[in-house]
Amino acid sequence: MEKNETVVAIADALGSSGEGIVRLGGVTVFVPYLLPREKAKIKILKCKGNIAYGKIEEILTPAEERDRPHCAVFSRCGGCQLQHMRYRVQLKLKTSIVSDALKKIGGIEFPVSPCVRSENEYGYRNKLQLPIGRVNGENAVGFYAERSHRIVPTDECPIHPEWAGKLIAAVKNFMEKCGLDGYDDETGNGQLRHIVVREIRGKYIVTLVSTVPEIKGIDYFLYLLDGIFPEYSFYLNLNDKKTNVIFGEQFTLLKGKGFYDCTENGVTYEAGAQTFVQVNASVRGKLYDRVVSLIEKDETVIDCFSGGGLLTAMLAKKCKKAYGIEIVPEASRCAEAVAERNGLSDKMTNICGRVEDTLSDILAKEPNATLVLDPPRAGVERSVLKAILAYGAKKIIMVSCDPATLARDLGILTGSLVETEKGELVKSASPDGKYTLTAVEPFDMFPQTKHVETLVVLSHKFKSVGAQNARVGE
Repeated sequence: MEKNETVVAIADALGSSGEGIVRLGGVTVFVPYLLPREKAKIKILKCKGNIAYGKIEEILTPAEERDRPHCAVFSRCGGCQLQHMRYRVQLKLKTSIVSDALKKIGGIEFPVSPCVRSENEYGYRNKLQLPIGRVNGENAVGFYAERSHRIVPTDECPIHPEWAGKLIAAVKNFMEKCGLDGYDDETGNGQLRHIVVREIRGKYIVTLVSTVPEIKGIDYFLYLLDGIFPEYSFYLNLNDKKTNVIFGEQFTLLKGKGFYDCTENGVTYEAGAQTFVQVNASVRGKLYDRVVSLIEKDETVIDCFSGGGLLTAMLAKKCKKAYGIEIVPEASRCAEAVAERNGLSDKMTNICGRVEDTLSDILAKEPNATLVLDPPRAGVERSVLKAILAYGAKKIIMVSCDPATLARDLGILTGSLVETEKGELVKSASPDGKYTLTAVEPFDMFPQTKHVETLVVLSHKFKSVGAQNARVGE
C-alpha cells in the first residue's frame, strides 16, 4: 500500500475518534467519517509500516447508521467528529472508547456502564468560544480546524443555540462598519482575537478579547448585542501578548454587573466570565445528581478542582463537611458567595490554590474523607495522585473529560500502572494498588463530538484509612 493509492474496502470497526477502521493485507487504515459495514473508495494519504491513514473519495454502500450532518462545515471544522452517525451509535461508541482506554492505556479490565444520553443532541452548549482572525487576507469568524489554529469561517453552529448564528453575524457587521480587523497569529496585527459567550439560565456574559485597551465603535456593538440577548453583561478583555491563551489578565466591564445568579438542585450560585460550568446543563444535572447520590450524610468530602462551588455546595448540603479547592481566584470568590448565600459557611470551606499544594494537608487531617476529583483534560497531577496514595481517602469519585488521562490516573491509583526509576509508567504484571474500581459510568456531555465525560468510583481496600496509614508510618 502506497501514498495516493486508491482502494475500495469495507470498514469493520470504529476508532477512538470515531474514524472507520479498514484492514487490508495486514495494514490497518484509519478513515475519518467512515462507518462499519460501509463500502467506500478510499485515497491513502499516509502509510508507514502496517498503519495507514486515508480519506473517503466516494461512499459506495452507505450504512443504515449514517446520518445527515446538520453543519455546513462538518469535516472541516474541528469541533465535531460524529455528526455523520446516528445518536444511538455515538452512545455505543463512547462506551467502547472508555472501555478500550482503560484496557489499552491503564491495563484495567472493568465493565463500563452504557453511556448516559443527552436530552438534546444539538443546541446543547451554553458556552460559545469563537476565534476572530484573518483567512486569505479577509476577516474571519469561526472555529479552528482539527489540530490547528487555522480558522474555518462559519455562519452558525448547530451544537450551540440559535443565538450563536446571530452573534456571528453581529461580530461581522461590527467589524465591517467600524473598520476593525481580526488578529493575525503570524504578524500580531489586528484588534479582535476572540468572542466568548456564556449562558446562565437565560442570562449571558459576553467577552470580547482585543489586542488594544479601547475599541472604536464599541457602542455600536453593544447596540447589536441588545437585539440578540434579553439580559447580558459585557466585558472587554485585553490580550496583547503572542500566546494561545484566550483571555488576558485585564477585564473591563462595560455593561451589566458581570456575574449572574441561578438556582440548581436547591443551590443558588454565581458565575462570571471565567467561572467553569459544564457546557451541557441537562447532562450536568444528571452527573451531579449521581455524584451526590454516592455521598453519605456522615461523610467529609474534599472537592478538588471545584470551580465556582456549585457541586461543593450540593455535597455540603448532604454531608457533614465539604472542602472545595480551586486555583482560579474569581471562581473561588464565587464559591465563597455560594457558601454564604446558601447558609453553608459552617459546612463548606473554600480554598484558593493548587490542588497539588493543598490536598496533602487536608488529607492529613481528614484521612477517611471522600475525594471528588474533576480535573482538566490533562488529568490529575502525578504529585496529587502520590499524595492520595500516601495519605489515603476512603473513597474517590472521579469525573474526567478525557478517557486517556483517566485511564492513566486510574492505573496509578489501582496499581495496574507502576512508575519506573525514570518516571515512566509501565503496566504491572501483578497489580496491587490501594484502590479498587467499583463503577465506571460515561455521560454524553458533548453530543456530535468524540469527547465523553466519565464518572468513576474507587474504594480504598482498607476500611479505616487512618488506621492503615498509622500502621505504615510505624
